[in-house]
Amino acid sequence: MISTTRRVGLVVLAAQGLLVGAWALVGPRSFYDDFPGLGLHWTAVTGPYNEHFVTDVGAAYLALSAAAVLALAWGDLRTCRLAGSVWAVFSTPHLYFHVRHLDGLSTADRVGELGSLAGTLVVAVLLALPAREG
Repeated sequence: MISTTRRVGLVVLAAQGLLVGAWALVGPRSFYDDFPGLGLHWTAVTGPYNEHFVTDVGAAYLALSAAAVLALAWGDLRTCRLAGSVWAVFSTPHLYFHVRHLDGLSTADRVGELGSLAGTLVVAVLLALPAREG
């Protein structure tokens, strides 16, 4: 059985992956132009639109969500750690890319983008850690 804290982390990652993945697959142009929403445009500054790239990103996020959802459904620590690990493996180079490509973003957008990506990585790493003894 996994802790409530780990369950919350898995729900956060699953929801994030479902939102990003579904948006990128169903509306790749909208995702490119408007992500993350609320009048912000973080993806459009990374280079020219490429439908193949955007839909592949959407598929990757949905696959990551599947890992988090299965870890929630199965409720065991091993699967939780696996889900956290796959999210961390994806999130590390993703964050690194965006750290190196901040041109075109305002200071607030830079903080928002890097903060959200770093937050995802932190949650993933925490889920991947072994359970504390005692």
